[in-house]
Amino acid sequence: MPRANLTTAVIQSAAADIADGDGYDAITISTIARRFGVQPASLYSHVRDLAAVKEGVQELALGELADRVAVAIAGRATTDALHGFADAHRRYATDRPGCWTAVQRPATETTVKSDAAARLSAQLLAVVSGYRLPASELVHAARFVAASVNGYLALNRVGAFDHRTPNPDTSWTRTIAAVDTALSAWPTEETENP
Repeated sequence: MPRANLTTAVIQSAAADIADGDGYDAITISTIARRFGVQPASLYSHVRDLAAVKEGVQELALGELADRVAVAIAGRATTDALHGFADAHRRYATDRPGCWTAVQRPATETTVKSDAAARLSAQLLAVVSGYRLPASELVHAARFVAASVNGYLALNRVGAFDHRTPNPDTSWTRTIAAVDTALSAWPTEETENP
């Protein structure tokens, strides 16, 4: 690709592709520069540093994931929306493994305030709101769903479930069913911490 075509978005997209193909830790300024056939210094007129590139990959990934979730939960509520939300995450983790890793990294304040992060957060809150939880419980429930989905996917990704039967797909179905049951029985009033 000619140097004149380099933009911040093009560089971040290339970094995302490198992450998916070679692993998130393979993202370096040198690796990206080689992909475009330019010197590393050529990238610095478009990106501040490697941290900025990785922040951009994280925002790109959050946006892609939010797009998938939007389709998966459209017109659905409660159990169906939960399954759509969870399955969209699972497919994204499989299809874009490097970008999935980026989503799991600590986010900067800029990323937290990004449109992509706001959309994904709103989608999760919409899913748990369908269970008719009181407003005071929505964030707790959203954290529970996120921890359940991301925890399962993280363990599966490192092969933690590879050494036993039955197939992890069955366990995934059971996990999401258990999350659905927990949300359906969620406390309707905020309880004090002991």
